[in-house]
Amino acid sequence: MPATDRRITAADIVAPEIYAQERAERRRALIPIKRNRRVEVGPYATFYFENFDTMLAQVHEMLHVEKGGPDQIPGELEAYNPLIPQGRELIATMMIEIDEAPRRAAVLHKLAGVENSVYLTIGATRINATPTDYADRTSDDGKTSSVHWVRFSFTPEQIAAFRHSSEQAVLGIAHPSYGHMAVMSPDVRAELANDFA
Repeated sequence: MPATDRRITAADIVAPEIYAQERAERRRALIPIKRNRRVEVGPYATFYFENFDTMLAQVHEMLHVEKGGPDQIPGELEAYNPLIPQGRELIATMMIEIDEAPRRAAVLHKLAGVENSVYLTIGATRINATPTDYADRTSDDGKTSSVHWVRFSFTPEQIAAFRHSSEQAVLGIAHPSYGHMAVMSPDVRAELANDFA
């Protein structure tokens, strides 16, 4: 299937009993893929860059845990297919990860709109992320969600620079209460370059 038309279909879903048998091995096989799709930015934010494989694994996990059978499949495909990059973009799950509940709540109350402050630079070129369409990013009392999905749309020139430029690729958050950056390693860039057509 071309990278510009990557969608999970019902035909990609294995039977629940087969998935249960293969689950441990499937999860092990995904570890090296996920390792180079993960970027920590600052003390709390981690970006998990998604692709067909990570989303197929997520759909299988949801079906395994919730046990909704065939009726559950369309809803999972509707939820996770939009998070598969389609050839000119990178898509990431951004998680604010703080173990201690009171501290997590305090930090999340300071980070309303954080999903609108994410960017990626390649040298002097800046690509601002666009939050994906979903509800309840921020509660009525100003507390942001601990999970956001963001999309980086690239021009062909930006794709070429991401793949081949010797200039650093930097992932950052420019929120007034959370200003942090992280340089993407060569291994991460090589893995994420596979998401482009």
